[in-house]
Amino acid sequence: MFILRRIITWISSLKVAIFLLLIIAFSSAIGTAIPQGESIEKYIEIYGKHPLLGFLSGETLIAFQLDHVYSSDWFLGLLSWLALSLMICSWRRQWPILQAALRWIDYTKPEQLSKLAIAETIPAKKGSLDNLAEQLKKKGWQIKKKSSRIAARKGAIGRIGPPLIHLGLVFLLFGAAWGAVKGQRVERFLAPGRSFELVNREGFNQLTLTLKNFEIERDPAGRPEQFQSSIELIEPGKSHGVIKQISVNHPLRFKGITIYQADWSLAAITLQLAKGPKLQLPLQNFPQLGEQIWGLVLPTNPNGTDPVLISASTEIGPVQVFDENGQFISGLSPGGEAKEIKGMPLRVIEVLPASGLLLKRDPGVPLVYAGFAITLIGGFLSMITTNQLWAVSDNGRDLLYIGGLSNRNLPGLANEMPNLLEAVLNK
Repeated sequence: MFILRRIITWISSLKVAIFLLLIIAFSSAIGTAIPQGESIEKYIEIYGKHPLLGFLSGETLIAFQLDHVYSSDWFLGLLSWLALSLMICSWRRQWPILQAALRWIDYTKPEQLSKLAIAETIPAKKGSLDNLAEQLKKKGWQIKKKSSRIAARKGAIGRIGPPLIHLGLVFLLFGAAWGAVKGQRVERFLAPGRSFELVNREGFNQLTLTLKNFEIERDPAGRPEQFQSSIELIEPGKSHGVIKQISVNHPLRFKGITIYQADWSLAAITLQLAKGPKLQLPLQNFPQLGEQIWGLVLPTNPNGTDPVLISASTEIGPVQVFDENGQFISGLSPGGEAKEIKGMPLRVIEVLPASGLLLKRDPGVPLVYAGFAITLIGGFLSMITTNQLWAVSDNGRDLLYIGGLSNRNLPGLANEMPNLLEAVLNK
């Protein structure tokens, strides 16, 4: 029993809590510095030649779960430990302090009041104790009166603040851990008319999302200003869904899932060679040519030789054509006339943009929001000063003994006391 008590005391100590906060903050910094959620091959490629801090290779990062810090076993263990420390601290310290603060203390002797931080003795006459109680009530004090003494307090609700802050922090920690364990984050680029299914961790379909339309609003200089997607959401077991609009800074919340308009790209290009059929060909990103350059390599001969590079940076064009040596051949406008490219008429029908959608499902969000709200309320209540005052009447000597305490604003109570006593004496 003694050992268990020592362990509980150690877990709930302030030093341990501060140490845990520092470790969690340091771990969060690591999670910010290291890209999260990438493939194993990418970590090995990035940190194979240039190990992190000179000694952490890709294999080491993966072994220590640094590729998913916030959902790693050790990080969730730290959050659980901190939450347990806060709960034990609240149970061992905050709850007894709150009980003591809300309990009325009855001082019966003048000698007890003389030991308080503020102590005054004034001449008393018949009714002075009643006058004091009346003045305190007018100023918002709670009064508990007995035959020859009173106890008063003001701002006792402020003592609820610290336990509420602890409770709010526990809610925050549990919400963050629950979201890390059960949450989902999916990014997809969709062209109009295409769909994908959002599957949960158990492999069951949660939602089918179809992009009905995607529009890019541009300024007169051609720079994108806003992206807007029209999406259809179909729940499992239903044949028809609902169509919703999303845009940048205007996400959609549906059945616990939040859908953001995150990005855009070019998905495909529709070409016509001579008088042949229209061909819709996928585009791929070429970061080596620029930040937002998409294109494809198209052979001009039936045997696959003499290729050209067709590239574009926007869906409105122009579409540029280069030979295999990187020399510019011609520029084409989507929907415009065909041009001869190496003896072959080539026409660009359209360039199809793709909407970049980010889907997040975080079941811990309600707990996190509740934790923030409780913490803010607790912080506000903690700023409320709790004042206590006692008075004992000595009718035999015609004296009134008054004593007071304040948890955070003793000078304020001391300044208030002369006005209070003057009102009692002059009434």
